[in-house]
Amino acid sequence: MQTNWWENFFHGIALDFWRAAISDEQTRAEADFIQKHLRPFPGAKLLDAPCGNGRLSIELAGRKSEAFALTGVDIAREFIEEAKVKSSASGVLIDLHERDMRNLPWTNEFDGAFCFGNSFGYLDDDENKEFLNAVSRSLRSGARFVIDAPAVAECILPNFQPNRSIELAGIAVSIAHRYDHEQGRMFNDFTFTRNGLEDKRPSSQRIYTYLELTRLLREAGLEVVSAYSSLSEDPFKLGSNRLLLVSAKR
Repeated sequence: MQTNWWENFFHGIALDFWRAAISDEQTRAEADFIQKHLRPFPGAKLLDAPCGNGRLSIELAGRKSEAFALTGVDIAREFIEEAKVKSSASGVLIDLHERDMRNLPWTNEFDGAFCFGNSFGYLDDDENKEFLNAVSRSLRSGARFVIDAPAVAECILPNFQPNRSIELAGIAVSIAHRYDHEQGRMFNDFTFTRNGLEDKRPSSQRIYTYLELTRLLREAGLEVVSAYSSLSEDPFKLGSNRLLLVSAKR
């Protein structure tokens, strides 16, 4: 396994590609889904972990009639600095922290939390549990947690492709995937190419089954409320392209 690959992956060209891949329309649609399923009251305190460049936090904080108070956490300094600039330019106040997503210092602080952008599963089993426990600990009783988990086995394995290529905004990306069934983990070798220059970066992600993931949530004190395969609330099933899982703290 590429140890701590995520510490060095999220900078430069990888973030440029991510920015190009996510439209404003998708951000608004995801924020609508989050707001609907977290069911936050006006003024609710919401946690975005990891928050990336703050796109969802900025969108939710900008809904002035709701007056949501957003806190964002991310390990990527470049994204945190971008989130600070963009939130300031948008006239919204977000409490932003450059820190590991497992390192959430709050207890019974938030009225809802969300983890989007396929950001779960980078760590090993114990560390993934640490993250879920930290999220649960930070939530008030009854508060909801929404996780975007398109890398569950029911999504990934029926649609497995050993190689993929994508090009956006002048960046060509080729990805070689290798699934290790003994570890239950996908290993990915990314090659980013722009202006003739190549940048190779490895990554890996734990591929939990739906059952394994829901067990992890329950062990962290989070009971599953609903599961969807799309923002339009299509039911989740084998072969779905996405899992949107809503849970609530006991």
